Amino acid sequence: MRVLVVQNFDNEGLGQIGAALVEAGADIDLRKPYRGETLPDDSAEHDAIVVLGGAQNALDDEICPYFPALLDLTRDFADKDRSVLGICLGSQLLARAFGGRNQIGGATEFGWHKVSLTPDAKSDPVLAALPEKFPIFEWHDDTFGLPENAVRLAGSAVAENQAFRLGRAAYGFQFHFEVDSPMARDWSACFASLIAERHPDWADKLDDEIARNGPEADAAGLAIARAWVATI
Repeated sequence: MRVLVVQNFDNEGLGQIGAALVEAGADIDLRKPYRGETLPDDSAEHDAIVVLGGAQNALDDEICPYFPALLDLTRDFADKDRSVLGICLGSQLLARAFGGRNQIGGATEFGWHKVSLTPDAKSDPVLAALPEKFPIFEWHDDTFGLPENAVRLAGSAVAENQAFRLGRAAYGFQFHFEVDSPMARDWSACFASLIAERHPDWADKLDDEIARNGPEADAAGLAIARAWVATI
């Protein structure tokens, strides 16, 4: 399988999604359009697309003039029944691509938080095996309304829409299930000054947060990654 990965920000890697893709023998085609790299015109040469997160918001066409083309490309994958995965900003862009309303600000979550699955998730091929509630890493201020015909799969106390599916295999996840404990430590170092501005106690409590949430969150994230890769 050949998987297109769209990175939107430095140090926003694949994490556990990458591990699951490597296990499946996938050929990963990484593009960084925020650095001027081109996107394909359509989905013809790829079996799936992954759109990663970033500090931008989903309406930042001025900062990211490639967003409209990325929306068209995402729709092409979904319309041709090729698997789609949007993470954080990627989920917000997926919602936008199919007519969902983007809310900028007002939904801040950072660190590990509990998400709850909906009844529809129990029959979903990607989430059916997950516990009803589990901790997972979050880092976002924005949220979105669901597109028409989307199946809501998960929510949290702060953001009602944490996961959704369109059609067979177009998935949006507000939470960062790709972030395992080592990646959380890496982000905490790479983005230390940015995090300290808003969460000055984060560095002091990181070890305790990982000890309390890491094992369960890591297991849930890898299970989601493997199950999504199985849809390709």
